[in-house]
Amino acid sequence: MSKFYTFSATTLMASLIGTLPITAAAAEKDSFMEALTGGKVSFSARARYESVKQDNDLKDADAFTVRSTLGYETGRLNGFGAFVEFENVTDLGGDNYNSTTNGETEYSVVADPDGTEVNQAYLSYQGFDTVAKFGRQQITYRDAPFHRYIGNVLWRQNHQTFDAFSIQNTSLPDTQLSYAFVNKINTIFGDDRDSDLIGTGVIKNGVIDVEAHLINAQYSGLPFGKLEGYGYLLEYEDAEVISSKTFGLRLSGAPAINDSWNLVYTAEYARQSDYKGGTMDAQNYYLAELGAKHKGWLAKLSYEVLEGDGTDSFKTPLGTNHAFQGWADQFLTTPDQGIKDIYLTVVGNVFWDAKLIVSYHDFKTDEDSLDAGNELDISLEKTFNQHYTVGVKYADYKADNEFPSLVDTEKFWVYGQVKF
Repeated sequence: MSKFYTFSATTLMASLIGTLPITAAAAEKDSFMEALTGGKVSFSARARYESVKQDNDLKDADAFTVRSTLGYETGRLNGFGAFVEFENVTDLGGDNYNSTTNGETEYSVVADPDGTEVNQAYLSYQGFDTVAKFGRQQITYRDAPFHRYIGNVLWRQNHQTFDAFSIQNTSLPDTQLSYAFVNKINTIFGDDRDSDLIGTGVIKNGVIDVEAHLINAQYSGLPFGKLEGYGYLLEYEDAEVISSKTFGLRLSGAPAINDSWNLVYTAEYARQSDYKGGTMDAQNYYLAELGAKHKGWLAKLSYEVLEGDGTDSFKTPLGTNHAFQGWADQFLTTPDQGIKDIYLTVVGNVFWDAKLIVSYHDFKTDEDSLDAGNELDISLEKTFNQHYTVGVKYADYKADNEFPSLVDTEKFWVYGQVKF
């Protein structure tokens, strides 16, 4: 796909906004035509510069890309509605990076390939405390960006979506029950990525064929926190040997200590094993967090373990993994030796109410406790007038000779976004 075509598609998407009706909400309507034409338009555009420097033979990467989306949600008729969203990613700065599809393999990877696609397209029903969707959609069960197991990979320019049937019910007090059946994963790599095994399955035209059952239950009626239970069963049609099932339980909360202090904690355990032709030996996951909130600031110490025995390891192939084990993305796929990550995070608002995040990670492998390096992450982001966001972000990963498969990596981002 040419750069002229993708840039023109972005321009066309933006210009269409003026031709569609915009309302405050896609509300219930009295007739089919009212529902069809009385919906709401959504639009977003995110421009980003990303640089990557690594201590290896690859050239430094410099990528300037723009992600734009245009969506339309109909009004509802007897509870039924529809949504469609187009997505375009355009490279504006030249191919001085490996997008994973542009053939520039002498550069470090910035996984934001060009392309235009239907990001979401689904029919929906809302009624009786239930929301059901059928079609291409985003599926998440936790607040962004902490989609540990199931996510939209919202940090990358091309988001991950699922061809699925999903249903969510809130009939029981303080309870949310969710289920989804997924048969296709539309990856971040776009239509040009083909026949590649990257730890999740064979990608064909940017898609992974699966038969996946996603089950999630959350109860928020406890006085001290939220309880979550989940089961994720993933069967890969073209790579049965890596099919797996994961069951877990999580308890988290931020109960008040007094008028100005809150305790913050998380305790989570999960077990992953083979499923439907899979061959992995069972591995465990542990997360323990403890911290405090005070006057808009948060500080917490976290310890996360994804077990590995040198052959198999606990993996989260459908998660937004950029949010975990450091923003330099050195552990997007858990190494066979597993990973242990102890990290300190500080979050708060600084000048002009900008949000500051500072995090420091110390990594070791689960098997043999080899030193796997450390990382410093810093970001500063400001949203104003509800629709506009600007930010800068930096990640500095330092490798260690005890675990020699990784190299020193520096990443830097500057970005701006508008969203309506």
